Amino acid sequence: MATLMGEYHHSIDDKGRLIIPAKFREIIGSSFVVTRGLEGCLFLYSQLDWQKVVDQLNTLPFTKKDARNFSRFFLSGAINSEFDKQGRISITSSLKEYAGLTKDCVVIGVGDRLEIWSEDAWQKFFQESQEDFSDIAEHLFDGNLDL
Repeated sequence: MATLMGEYHHSIDDKGRLIIPAKFREIIGSSFVVTRGLEGCLFLYSQLDWQKVVDQLNTLPFTKKDARNFSRFFLSGAINSEFDKQGRISITSSLKEYAGLTKDCVVIGVGDRLEIWSEDAWQKFFQESQEDFSDIAEHLFDGNLDL
């Protein structure tokens, strides 16, 4: 499976439809899942990658409150969807509200998923995070990644 990567800027229309770039559509396939993501964005998974995430969630102990709460939050917002003929997705009003999507959006590829951000939220996240990029890499990889 190809890696989803890149950053694209698009607008969401009044009906909650957002164009997904063709190169992403080719990798994702015709059917996918959109749900609440972390840091206020939406996650979009191919059906195959969604099933992997659900399988991981199913290994969490239901006796742990954090596991129950995360599963509730993550799965209750999930919707199955398909691209329309113009390569657009329809985003529900609750997901639009969660991610603060009004007009300008950013669609980024993050390995096994897409993230959909409001332009403002993405710019804020990017500005705040870019200063820590080197430190994050150092802590995550402990010098074991050749870049």
